[in-house]
Parts: sequence; structure tokens; C-alpha cells
Amino acid sequence: MKIRPLSNLVISLSVLILLSFSSVINASLVVNQTALINPKGEWLNHGRTYKEQRYSPLTDINKNNVNELDLAWSFKFDTARGMEATPILHDGVLYVSTGWSHVHAIDARSGDELWHYDAKVPKSQLAKTCCGPVNRGVAIWQKDNSSPLQIFFGSLDGRLIALDAKTGKENWSVQSTPTDGNYSITGAPRIVKDMVIIGNGGGELGVRGYITAYDVSSGEMRWRFYTVPGDRNKPQESEALKKALPTWSGEEWYKLGGGGGTVWDSIVFDPELDILYIGTGNGSPWNRDLRSPGGGDNLYLSSIVAINPDNGKYIWHYQTTPADNWDYTATQQMILAEIEINNEIRSVIMQAPKNGFFYVLDRKTGELISAEKFGHVTWATHVDMETGKPVESEFADYQENGGSYIWPSPYGAHNWQPMSYSKKTGYIYIPVQTIPAYFSGQKEVSYKVNRWNTGVNLNESRSPASWVAAKASLDALVYGELVAWDPIKQERAWTVRHPKPSNGGTLSTAGDLVFQGTWDGAFAAYDALSGDQLWQYQSDSAILAGPITYELDGEQYVAVTQGSGGVVMLTIGEEIRKNFVNQNRLLVFKRGDFNLERLTANNTMASLESVKFEHDLDIARVKNGEYLYHNNCASCHGLDAKSNYVVPDLRYMSEETHDNFATIVLGGSLTHKGMIGFYETLSLDDVGMIHDYLRDEQTSVAEKLEMTFSQKVEYWFNYAISKLGEKFPEILNATRDSIM
Repeated sequence: MKIRPLSNLVISLSVLILLSFSSVINASLVVNQTALINPKGEWLNHGRTYKEQRYSPLTDINKNNVNELDLAWSFKFDTARGMEATPILHDGVLYVSTGWSHVHAIDARSGDELWHYDAKVPKSQLAKTCCGPVNRGVAIWQKDNSSPLQIFFGSLDGRLIALDAKTGKENWSVQSTPTDGNYSITGAPRIVKDMVIIGNGGGELGVRGYITAYDVSSGEMRWRFYTVPGDRNKPQESEALKKALPTWSGEEWYKLGGGGGTVWDSIVFDPELDILYIGTGNGSPWNRDLRSPGGGDNLYLSSIVAINPDNGKYIWHYQTTPADNWDYTATQQMILAEIEINNEIRSVIMQAPKNGFFYVLDRKTGELISAEKFGHVTWATHVDMETGKPVESEFADYQENGGSYIWPSPYGAHNWQPMSYSKKTGYIYIPVQTIPAYFSGQKEVSYKVNRWNTGVNLNESRSPASWVAAKASLDALVYGELVAWDPIKQERAWTVRHPKPSNGGTLSTAGDLVFQGTWDGAFAAYDALSGDQLWQYQSDSAILAGPITYELDGEQYVAVTQGSGGVVMLTIGEEIRKNFVNQNRLLVFKRGDFNLERLTANNTMASLESVKFEHDLDIARVKNGEYLYHNNCASCHGLDAKSNYVVPDLRYMSEETHDNFATIVLGGSLTHKGMIGFYETLSLDDVGMIHDYLRDEQTSVAEKLEMTFSQKVEYWFNYAISKLGEKFPEILNATRDSIM
């Protein structure tokens, strides 16, 4: 049958209309500033939009039907470390980073892998990290229709890498950190005005913090902002640093690595005000008396700093913890919102940093609007609203008072796990943790490459008491919470208690829901207004990262990564090890019944190998080994040698490992697995004493399988004293040696 001319005309017009419609669709899919302001059903930025609220307007999954959620599919990664990444979702593809700087593109409908990129980071780089080879996510951007869609991420060894989003092929790579320093990158980049913004980490080891902007197309550096002054005898890089220099004393900070102030996590952009906000990290070393012996606030440590995104010039700052002395970073998530305060709509920036205070600031001027304690805090009594500074308590200066038991610990009242904000309830949902620490300062510190340089005696941070008393205090004082925080009233609306700290980031939705994972692999949905738990899925490893939600083909999905890791998981272990395997996965849920096999953790007790030793233990050598262990090994292998499944538990070493202990620790025979040699800082005799300490711990594991009656009495007595000490910290400080 022949087609008539009129029909040809109709077809031609139809094709033109379809092509025009297609071009409109393609134009709307360009991932640029407009898209990041309103990503609709996608998740295009670390916190979904530039405001980083982690709030979704999707309502297909809501409090009335969330009990219908089921695991639609999961993807198992080939890593077994901490999973901290927030996935990015665009055009039906999930982009996820994992430990050791891998990036995966996964079909968001089916869970099939589309491509995988490995940055091939040397395992020796692990020594330059505080908290494992983690990565918190990627960024996505397309400059214009003629430019490629790109994925950007920072590698553990300090590179910023651009990948083709379709193929995973590397477009460009730049070295963003000095290769001879203690730097690493674990944070997610942000993209502003065709620039990729990236910071770095390393504050525990000793570095000078900065943030850098790179051109998205070429990787060419556009500007760099240093957060702390450099050598006072040399010109400073900016007017902001000239302003900061008088707040530092002596010359120690730059001789001990650089002063700190790393921008290792939160970066936020306000396109309306055209301001970039960064959160800066702790002092390096932590101990301010060693870092800046003559005092001073040490700008811009532990601060929110506003920057001009075009040139990296300083606009304003607010310092949450002047003269930081406790590793109280202000790198935690910042949220932009408009809230009504005293009958006036204010454009604010909000943060719940490590130090335990919740801050509401005017984001145009940096004016402090309010600040109150959201967690358990004893280092300061309150924030003086006239000066904007915290008023330190009698416990704060541990160097002067010889040591203090302080809340929060360096783990923070809130760490990297992201909080979220609901526009419907007005609440901020914070993953809070309560962990105290005993701070004891060192008299001096010398800078060591690939080692923590804190100026704090880390051996004093663990318990010198019996294991029963130590367990009692840990059970009494260490826990987690999901807190719904009212930023206007500056008070809790509701709280969900978790038995352990280090629980997951949160996601809030217009479906009146809040999602959060936990340390033991539970993933739950709560009523955003009341805190009632409405649904839970039990997985087989910790869920710590921030969840996301997205819409595809008219269906809403919820996705989250799982995998145990991070500093709390590394250092706070269990008395008895189990045969748990740290599975790294991406879990994706939607409404339905998919009958997938349940993910079940192996919680059977690990077997303890019987090992014969050639010589008896000397108590003095064991005590020396204990000190050396906690100042060299505990940050990875755990306090009191109790690991938490992420790295080997050294109390469970095999006979072969015992035989090769010196070769591993000094010679670095396991460098290919991330365990470098300590030959630069430890002697053969030092390693022998550490080995003796671990032997002593190994022989005592069997004694901890079950408490005797007298031990149970001891446990509950110390538990009660510890709970009393939570309310009255002076009691805990006075009785530390016997209880802790």
C-alpha cells in the first residue's frame, strides 16, 4: 500500500514533534546547577540537592504502606571494609563508591553491574588514614549538551578522578594532595559552577588543611583555600590567613605537620547567595598546649567558613570549638533551610558537629542565632550568646588538670553519618552517639610520617580496671540514639535509643518517614512525627551510610549501602569474637513481595587456637607492650586488642602468625594487605613487648566466656556507679582508676 502525500506530511510532522520533544527531554536531563536545585525523582547530589537536606518529596512509600517494603535486589561488592557512600541516582543508574576507591555503575532497576572502576590505590596508603580505606561518595555533572556526563570522586591516595558516566573510562586525574605527606581523601566531592570542589583528611596524623576547586572539563586547578596559616616566617597565601595568624602562638603547629583543619566531609553551596560553605576539622596535634603553646583560638580550626565560589576568597566564619583540644571537628553535615524564628523567616545553615552543640546560623552573615546541647556534653557548660563562644568546664583542660573524663569523646556526639531535615515536621533527624573518653596529654610530641600525632596518650583512653568493670562501664555509658531535633525550640522532639553507637545516617521523606540503619545490620523506618518504628529489615552487616530514595517507572525505591567500618567500629570491639563476615552490599527496596533469600549474619563463637609459647610472660614487659600497642596499633586493631570484624582480632592469632609477628610488624610482610612495617618508629624489643601484651590478652579470652557470681556482682556494682557518673562526671573522674 502506498502512502499518500498527506500521510507523508503527517508522519513528517509527527517525527519533528517527537524529535523536538526528545530534545526537550534530553535538555532537562543535563545534570547541572538547575538539576541539582530540583532533581525531582532523582538523587543528584550527596545530600540530594544543594541544600543537603536529605529530604525527598516522594510519597509513594509512606507511613501507611511502608510495611509493604521488601528487598527488591542487592549487589555484593568485592570489598570487606567500611561502606560510607551515599549513592547517586541518575537516568536509571546508581553510581556507588566503595572502600579502596572503587566505583560501580549499577542498573537501578535490576541490580546488574554496568561498569566498575578501580583506582588501584596502593595498600600501603592505609597507614595515612585515621579510619580505614572508606569513601563517602561520588559527584555527577554535565557541563552542557555537547559535554560528556561525568562521575567525579576522590581516591584514598589523594587523586581527584573524572570518569565517563557511560563507560567508566577515566577522562582525567589530578593529584590533589602531596604524595610525601599524611594526606588522604575519603569525602565526596561537590560540583559548583563547572568546578569540582574537594578537600582531604589526615588531621590525626599531622597535615595542613585546604580545599581545592578544579575545572570539570580539564582538571585544571582554579583556586585553593588553606584553612590554617603556614610557616609564620613566610608570606601567607591569603588575607584570611593573615587575619588568622595572630590566633596561633609559637611555631609548633607547622613543625608538627601543619596544624590540621582538614575539610574531610561537608561542603555546601547556596546558589541564591552564591556562597560556598565548608566545615573544617580538628587541630593537629589535638593537644592545644603542644600545638599552640601560648594559647589562641587557632583559626580556622573546627569552623564553618563561607567562601566565594568563584575565587575561593573568605567571606565569614563561625568557630564552633575555639582552641580545639579534643578532636571536635566541624566537618559534620551542614543543612541549608528557611525556618521561622521569632515570627521572621530566616535563611539558616545548621550543623550538629562532634562537640555536642546544635548550631543555627544566619547563612548570609554568619550570625549565631542559637546553640544548645543535642548530646551529652561535659567539656563546656553552654555557648555564650554575646561572644558566640563555648564556656569551658572544669574538665576541659586535661593538660592542666592531669587528665579528665570528658563527653563527648573524639568519636563525637555526631560523626560523619549524615542527618536529614523534614520540611513537613521541621525536625532534624540526627544519628547521635554517647561515648565518653579519658583525655590525658603528652608532654611532647614529635612528628612521625604514617603515624597518629595527637599529643594525647591514647593508652590512657582505655580502661585500666578489670575486664568486668570495663565491660560494665562500656555497657552503661556507650550507646546510640536517633534524635528528632527541633531547631527552632532547640530541644528534642523524640528519641529512639540504640544499644550501641555508630548507627546509620538518616533519610526523611514527604511520606512522613525517617529511615536509618544500625550497627547490627537493621534497617528501619520510623514515623517522622512520633518516632514509632513502622518497619524493619535485618541484613547481615552494619548499615552506617546515608540512605537515598528515587523514582523509576512510577515506582519509588529506597537504597542504602552496608558494611561495617569507621573509627568506632575499628576501635570498640567485643569481648568474645564471632564468626561474622563483613559483607559489603548495596541494598535496594521497594513495595512488593520478592521472596529473596534473607541475609543472615554468622554470629557463632569464633574458635580460639591453642598456641604454645617458648617463654613465660614478664608483667613489666606486658605493661610496656600495652602502652606501645595503644599508641601504635589500637586505632586499627581496637582498644584492649578487641577488634570489631573489620581487621584481624590479634587475640585470635594463629601459631603461624605468632611465629611471623616481628616480620609482619617490623618488616611489613603484609603491606600488600595494608599492614605496613613499623620499622621507622618501633624497635625489635618494642615489637616483642607488644607481642607479649597480645599473648597475655589471648590467654585471657577464655576467662571471659562466662562470668562467675562474684564477677556478676562486680559488673552490676560498676554499672550502677558508671550510670551515676554519667549524671555527675566528677564522680567518674574521682573513681576512674578503680572503675574504668
